[in-house]
Amino acid sequence: MGLPNTLFTRDNIDVLPGIDSNSVDLIYLDPPFNSKRLYSAPIGSRAAGSSFKDMWSWQDVDDERLEVLAEHYPALVSFIEGIHGLNGPSMMAYTTYMAQRFIELRRILKPTGTVYLHCDPTASHYLKCLMDAIFGAGNARNEIVWHYDGPQSPGKKDFATKHDVILRYGKSDKLFVSKDDMYHLSLVEEPELSTRYRKDEQGRWFYDLPRGDYTDDSIERLKHEGRIRWTRNGNPRVKYFLESTPDGVRRRKKLSDVWNDIPSLGLTGGAKENTGYPTQKPLKLLHRILKASTRKGDMVLDPFCGCATTCVAAQQLGRKWIGIDIEEKAADLVVERLSDDAGMFRDFVHRKDIPVRSDVQHVTPSPTVKESLFQKQKGICNGCMTDMRIVDLEIDHIVPRSKGGGDYLENYQLLCANCNRIKGNRPMEYLRVKIRKRREAVASLTFGE
Repeated sequence: MGLPNTLFTRDNIDVLPGIDSNSVDLIYLDPPFNSKRLYSAPIGSRAAGSSFKDMWSWQDVDDERLEVLAEHYPALVSFIEGIHGLNGPSMMAYTTYMAQRFIELRRILKPTGTVYLHCDPTASHYLKCLMDAIFGAGNARNEIVWHYDGPQSPGKKDFATKHDVILRYGKSDKLFVSKDDMYHLSLVEEPELSTRYRKDEQGRWFYDLPRGDYTDDSIERLKHEGRIRWTRNGNPRVKYFLESTPDGVRRRKKLSDVWNDIPSLGLTGGAKENTGYPTQKPLKLLHRILKASTRKGDMVLDPFCGCATTCVAAQQLGRKWIGIDIEEKAADLVVERLSDDAGMFRDFVHRKDIPVRSDVQHVTPSPTVKESLFQKQKGICNGCMTDMRIVDLEIDHIVPRSKGGGDYLENYQLLCANCNRIKGNRPMEYLRVKIRKRREAVASLTFGE
């Protein structure tokens, strides 16, 4: 693919189709939540001049890809249509906008990859349904609650909002996890230490558990390591040692799905990393996510990279990265933050074009391609659905080149000359609307007679 350490300044729906399938190890996205607000960075901050709207209309939806939803996810389309009655047209447009991007994200994620979707209560319940439909409900791994403290001014009848939700999904049951980084050291307070744990002859605190699924060979190895305690009945119990630190004795404990040890930055906070960018997340949060689900050298993607926290975290941890953001200011922040936070690192590529996939066969239109499409479509125009002779059909790009549509078989179709002229360099949805209106007009004239 040839895209390590690359920042794209463009709408991600244009960039994502140009990224190879099964090429990304981790996706973190913190998209707008349809909160119906306009976010702007304060004057004087590093992100001054950055802003984004978090209010949605049907103009934000990519018409070219509506056909993909209708053809491959009919149940999801019915769900999205139902949102109109539940929450109105803005939420319907927003969920359609996000669903179109989830489809591309799933395609480019490796079978061993993980996606972390950061959201808040405004739309998290709708987004989870989209993820279930596209990634598979069986691939939902966690609903992580990121709980944080800080100033808050809730409504008089509301409790203070102090958490975000991070939905964690795999693409398959083969997803990679770093077992070491799924754990943390938890301080053991007295008197719990002396009542729940033992000391061995070397003064090390430990707890032990039944052998579980350890094999006989493993038990023998643990015995030589001094990690077996035998019960009176002759059964082995496996020792797990606590770690002594300057702050006290700590136990290695698996992380739960509630993270309350990572504070938020806050727009006016004094943290060094704070750029003033709206909705900026702390590096510590991204470090935890990347360590748990990637190895050094893995590829990380953030399709809404904003002030580039994901890119900086990936660079600091030795991961490759791709960042996408429609806001021009993001490029300046990447340069500044990578220079400040990653050790004067400037070796990344800034692009505004649309990438080209390298994992598909690029073919130019030819009689052979036309014959193959003719057989696939059974001699029917893909627009008006009329039986045609092959000489009366023309090769067309389903997704226009201007929107990232490439010269490969999956993006070719045959249209009759009339449909091809009507469609031009526009989406298929435009053509289908035109055809439907024409048929309705003809039906109305016929009925009038």
